[in-house]
Amino acid sequence: MSQLLKVQNFTVSRDGFGAGDGQSLETPFGHADPMTMMSWAGATASWPNRTDSGGSRGLDDYLTRDFAHNIGAEIMGANKFSPHRGPWEDHSWLGWWGDEPPFHTPVFVLTHHLRPSFSLSDTTFHFIDDDPATALEKAQAAAGGMDVRLGGGATTVREFLDAGLVDTLHVAVADDVELGSGARLWESPDELLDRYHCDVVPSPSSNVTHHLFWRR
Repeated sequence: MSQLLKVQNFTVSRDGFGAGDGQSLETPFGHADPMTMMSWAGATASWPNRTDSGGSRGLDDYLTRDFAHNIGAEIMGANKFSPHRGPWEDHSWLGWWGDEPPFHTPVFVLTHHLRPSFSLSDTTFHFIDDDPATALEKAQAAAGGMDVRLGGGATTVREFLDAGLVDTLHVAVADDVELGSGARLWESPDELLDRYHCDVVPSPSSNVTHHLFWRR
């Protein structure tokens, strides 16, 4: 079976934004609150940062647990890695995630401003200035036969969708969050129905609706 390019657990507001305006060191999601946006996953038993034995089960938990299944590499946009704009003045910034990033794979960061690769624990970040198809080829080669996750943000996901490269897409729509502006994935999920089948499943345990797309 061929390697898949997968978008997993990507959460948007009910008006289609994956992040708000004004990203900074203190506000990685701009004026959006990531704790509210991702509360559906944070409440599950499989949330990786959970410190107690509680948490919900069911569909939300399954999707949270499935996040790393058969993933051998990730592709992300520059703004998911960093709030910096323009050329790197120094290389002290190593991402939002501390010494133990949650990826555990090679990560390919799409940027016009290159810097040397580096490793933190079992994650290695590579910085590439490539079109989506070339970036995917590099990630697939590094994934060792496993699938590749397209991690975001919304602009990057849309570029790969428009290039016809995404095989499966899971978008969780936070029904009680409206942002009004920011990085938009879509105005309506119906925009993808000419290319994808879609199942729409309201969560039984949180205020999100899961949209599960796969190629026609």
